[in-house]
Amino acid sequence: MAVGRYFGWRFSVGLALLALAILGPAAPTAQRAATAGPGDVTFAKDIAPILQRSCQNCHRPDGVAPMSLVSYEDVRPYARAIKQRTSIGPHRGVMPPWYVEKNIGIQKYKDDPSLSDAEIAKIGKWADNGAPLGNPADMPPAVKFSDLGAWNIGEPDLIVKTTELVVKANSPDWWGEIPSVPTGLTEDRYVVALQVKEVNDIPSEGGGRATVGGHYVYHHMIWSTRVDTDPNVDDLTAAVSGGSTGWPVHEVGRNADFFDPEAGRLLRAGSSIVSNSVHLHSSGRDTKAHLEVGFKFLPKGYKPKYRSAPNRVLGNGSDIDIRPMEANQELHAYTVLNQPTKITTFEPHLHAPGSRMCLEAIWGFNIQTLSCVGYDHNWVRGYAYADDAAPLLPKGTILHIIGYMDLSPANKNVPDPRNWQGSGNRSVGNMFIDLGQGVALSDDQFQEELVKRSKQLKLTRNDVVIGCPLCSAALAATPDTPRPTGGQQQ
Repeated sequence: MAVGRYFGWRFSVGLALLALAILGPAAPTAQRAATAGPGDVTFAKDIAPILQRSCQNCHRPDGVAPMSLVSYEDVRPYARAIKQRTSIGPHRGVMPPWYVEKNIGIQKYKDDPSLSDAEIAKIGKWADNGAPLGNPADMPPAVKFSDLGAWNIGEPDLIVKTTELVVKANSPDWWGEIPSVPTGLTEDRYVVALQVKEVNDIPSEGGGRATVGGHYVYHHMIWSTRVDTDPNVDDLTAAVSGGSTGWPVHEVGRNADFFDPEAGRLLRAGSSIVSNSVHLHSSGRDTKAHLEVGFKFLPKGYKPKYRSAPNRVLGNGSDIDIRPMEANQELHAYTVLNQPTKITTFEPHLHAPGSRMCLEAIWGFNIQTLSCVGYDHNWVRGYAYADDAAPLLPKGTILHIIGYMDLSPANKNVPDPRNWQGSGNRSVGNMFIDLGQGVALSDDQFQEELVKRSKQLKLTRNDVVIGCPLCSAALAATPDTPRPTGGQQQ
């Protein structure tokens, strides 16, 4: 995609734009559009480059989005709607669907497709001024689109297909276990990138519903790879015995995953894909569907410098109390890092009432908000920190997530806000989890990363770095003073 590999592979940066036509076409006439003044914001000079970068890979002819936003003739009828959707802030429904709040926490992420305040203002000014075309000579070269079926990780080295399932047109949600599938791998390999695609027989124009669910029947799959697929052996037992590897959860709208190249994740020979937590929903038509899991390998003989940290046990899926007809309800969860850690991604997982999640790091008296992001249960996002911004946290750091739940009539994802909601696997039940990834570090590796980061950012001893409470302290270490480690702050 034009916005980068982390922007996801499926569907649309603008499925939420499906209702744009309700807002009506742009009111100004074509005559006014043809008479743009020299200082006016125009489509050719100002708006087309924005759309090319953040919209057109899905909003294009034969694309998966509900309308093309390539040519001026395509775009102009939606000028007012585009203004409205791009200006609502990092909340559900914003276009493009990137929900990071820009006034708090870390602001450097890989392949951020969001619009700047200046770009949003340009779109608004352009729509208000009649959506002028401007000088066609100012148009940027047309984008050469990749194949819709292309993998964002590049061509996988291994593709494993799950068993095909049939979901009836109006069947109730289903949650449970699917048959395990052998990977066919004959030697251990380390994985640097992973992508999961849903493949189904739903026509490109969608199924029976004009929603995300009209295009997909898998909402999520929590899965692992295991050498021992005995149903009496759970994942924890398999992991302890060295036979299980956990992988990022697949969810509708989710990005591809790229692991730290110095901490590749092990896919074992003879392993199978195993899941006892698949959530299926109907699309409005009888649908045949399966998932394809694509693995991109590191070279043979590769040995990881760091090891992937275990998935963060940070959240609550069993003790949730959300009151009806009320917005801005808070949930809290904590975990303590038992070793120095580099956090590479933040991925909020909530259900229909979810509207926002923040991630905090607490170390001694140092409390920092790392990220706050909006949430839309229809289009789940993961956020990969830029390499020089990924939090470097000492041993003993407390990670704290705060979830904000909206069970009011304003949240259109909720079927009936009059009903109390508790925990559960279905969308009308609730979970509150950070599914982000990280890299575990030894004390020596942690010190090495601190020094590297300090040099990258050209820090002084007086600088404060969000997500790296010991970065400046690394500069103060001398042969006569202890260097910072992953221990508790004194």
